[in-house]
Amino acid sequence: MNEQALVELITQQVKARLSAGGAGPGYTRAAPSPEAKPSLATHTPEQLRAIPCHEDPSGCTECGMCVVRRPEDAKAVVQAGAKRVGAGPGTGKVGEGLAAYIDHTLLKPEATRDELAKLAEEARKHQFATVCVNSSNVRLMKQLLGSSGVPVCAVVGFPLGAMTPSAKAFETREAIRCGAEEIDMVINIGALKSREHALVFTDIKAVVDAARPVPVKVILETSKLTHEEKVAACALSVAAGAAFVKTSTGFGGGGATAEDIALMRDLVGPDLGVKASGGVRDRATAEAMIKAGANRIGASASVEIVSGKKGSGGY
Repeated sequence: MNEQALVELITQQVKARLSAGGAGPGYTRAAPSPEAKPSLATHTPEQLRAIPCHEDPSGCTECGMCVVRRPEDAKAVVQAGAKRVGAGPGTGKVGEGLAAYIDHTLLKPEATRDELAKLAEEARKHQFATVCVNSSNVRLMKQLLGSSGVPVCAVVGFPLGAMTPSAKAFETREAIRCGAEEIDMVINIGALKSREHALVFTDIKAVVDAARPVPVKVILETSKLTHEEKVAACALSVAAGAAFVKTSTGFGGGGATAEDIALMRDLVGPDLGVKASGGVRDRATAEAMIKAGANRIGASASVEIVSGKKGSGGY
């Protein structure tokens, strides 16, 4: 089966789920079936903290492949052929509460070294899930974070997504060489809207293959998509081997909505992550996204969110 046929098949399968009573505009998220086992990628921080390896933090080697804190990495390794994953005592020190959900983000083009240093210090203090920066800042951020245990996430093809698959793959490899442990890529939005599904699939898969085993989040820019295009984008992300689907860049004129998060969660099921990004600036909004199905939040107002203060700006 060629790539175009594969994409069309998966898209049709997802559409069939919708017509059978699954997700649609304004729908209510269905509760998971009792027999369904939770995926590592969708564990809550509370579930992660219950795992016994947290009892001895001194054992963590900060290898960047933590099976508790970084379940997407473990999943990618298994998908690549591993039959068993080992972890020493202390693996998986996780931030408390909302901090464990948040990618602490600084992506504005005018970001200075002083601002990046402040970002790293805030991440150390609150133990956010990752620090998310532009690929040119990955090496510096890796140095600033040092032995904090907070991974670096890099954006690729950001913020437009209008680059060739090979260019995105090169940027991905360069970001990982500099220390990135997660990749957030922007899809080719124009190709998706033109129904060039094979090109969108190739674009995502090029980044997934270049990043392996580092997990890839696929930024859909949902505010620019129709309902049908959101369905297709999620299906293509699943087909290409992504670890997450993500709502927005925060630079595209719109942001995350609880309705889009619920739709994305229903479409990708329990095995992929869903990231809410764009316009999440306070605790109430973050909690609403998590309730709708997000297990990661992208925010520049991260400190305000965890402190319960109202964020005045950011993306």
